[in-house]
Amino acid sequence: MKKYIFAAFFMMFCITSFSQKKMIELWPDKVPGEIKAKSDYVIASSRNDNVLRISEVTDPKMEVFIPGKMNNKHSAVIVCPGGGYNILAYDLEGTEIVQWLNKLGYAAFLLQYRVPDKRVGALQDLQRAIRIVRNDAAKWDINPQRIGVIGFSAGGSLCARASTLYNKETYSPIDKADKLSCRPSYVMLIYPAYLDLGENHSLTPELKLTKEVPPFFMFQASDDPYGNSSLVMGKALRDAKLPFEMHIVPTGGHGYGLRPGKLAPETWPSLAERWMSVIIKD
Repeated sequence: MKKYIFAAFFMMFCITSFSQKKMIELWPDKVPGEIKAKSDYVIASSRNDNVLRISEVTDPKMEVFIPGKMNNKHSAVIVCPGGGYNILAYDLEGTEIVQWLNKLGYAAFLLQYRVPDKRVGALQDLQRAIRIVRNDAAKWDINPQRIGVIGFSAGGSLCARASTLYNKETYSPIDKADKLSCRPSYVMLIYPAYLDLGENHSLTPELKLTKEVPPFFMFQASDDPYGNSSLVMGKALRDAKLPFEMHIVPTGGHGYGLRPGKLAPETWPSLAERWMSVIIKD
């Protein structure tokens, strides 16, 4: 019982330590396709690795973190933690990423998408989140044409899906926000997974690359067991003559977030920061 109390306290500390403004419920009424009743998220048992894991989400939400001073991009990034579509690594690939983005002057929105094993629901949640941010952009002093996504591992898969399936209607509209586009303005995939589920480890068939697909940034370590995902995605984007930037470092493995001690987490943030500053036009 003590470990659950500690996890809950730690999560509250992580959330309140930043410039959180609001918690947004994505679906005010029934959650599309969800069988279980809405309830609070469930925190997974600790693995003694300093990672806070959410093991079940039935009421998807989004936390708003607005920096004390926005940079001149007036851009927002929706953060999608990873966890194999089974859990959400909520601090490692969520609150710690939000803090980094806020320090750079970007508004950040941390997504609690549905888990476990609810890939259709996760896509619905991200599409809805993008539309809500776009609809309420003026409220947060955000340019509605500068709303990006960043995802880690399975969250990278989710961001890739949202960035290539933005014309796919996955749920029935519920309000005026759903009249808006759910296409992200730019995409960052950090050690993504599940992008090579096609025949002979080719591009996942679900991913449709058209000329409207937004620009991609990808980063991984060559010793990442899921590293083929970035390679396959990069080749597909290149073949389709779509803009992307990809970096591969020799070591780092998988699931490192921003935490220091390895080459990969000490490398990708500065590369992503520079890419965002270039790709987001003034």
